[in-house]
Amino acid sequence: MVEIVFSLQIPPSLLAALPLMDTLFSTQGIMVMLLAAYGVAMWMFLTSAPKVHTVMVSDLAIAQQFYEGELRLPAAEVPLHYYYNYDQTLGAAAVDPLYLSADFGPSRPVPEPEGLWYQLKKNAQLHVIAGASLGRQNRQRHVCFDRDCLEEVLLQAQRQGAKYKIRSEKPLNFLLKDLQGNVIEMVEAKA
Repeated sequence: MVEIVFSLQIPPSLLAALPLMDTLFSTQGIMVMLLAAYGVAMWMFLTSAPKVHTVMVSDLAIAQQFYEGELRLPAAEVPLHYYYNYDQTLGAAAVDPLYLSADFGPSRPVPEPEGLWYQLKKNAQLHVIAGASLGRQNRQRHVCFDRDCLEEVLLQAQRQGAKYKIRSEKPLNFLLKDLQGNVIEMVEAKA
């Protein structure tokens, strides 16, 4: 008669890891794993979220000619203005129309956000608004608080063969010349 004997040999490294497994699947361990998973999910969401870069310009009409003509940026099909008008739409759904009466005054349409919207990348848009002062020698001035935005504009200018001159790296400051001969000063402003 043949006896088959199975012997279970547990390697010492697995025995040493058993207290770790006990700790890992404890209440605290599960909470730490959930927090880590939440952190990874938030990081993935924030890195893939749409980005809006805003540039303040001294003349919106000249800026439109520059961004559409010289840089050939396509207009954004769907501007991401929910980043800018979110406060006007937050409470709109929470108010029941039955509670509203005519004595609140005439209703006003919500104005569309001013400025121009261009598509920089698949998930990034450029919002051009008026408000910057003229630069030295009456140069058109474009001011931005985001270095990534200015680097994208410079890269687009290089792709299109525009004339440019980098004046400083930190903060980024460069000059561009458009087709009409306007000198445009691109400035990274510090917050």
